[in-house]
Amino acid sequence: MEKFIPFEKLSKKKQKELNKAKRNTWGMTNPVTKRSENKKTYNRKKSNRDIVFYTKNTISRF
Repeated sequence: MEKFIPFEKLSKKKQKELNKAKRNTWGMTNPVTKRSENKKTYNRKKSNRDIVFYTKNTISRF
């Protein structure tokens, strides 16, 4: 059994090791908040996709 030593009295090296052991990663989880787009708002990118250009003999869709 190890003797208890307060964190402040540990060497910087030991403190660093303990801090590193306490840290975790997010793993497969993305910490960025996800939210769905508002259907009622104007979406400039979507409206440009739906434009249909009529040329002489063909129809081009962008």
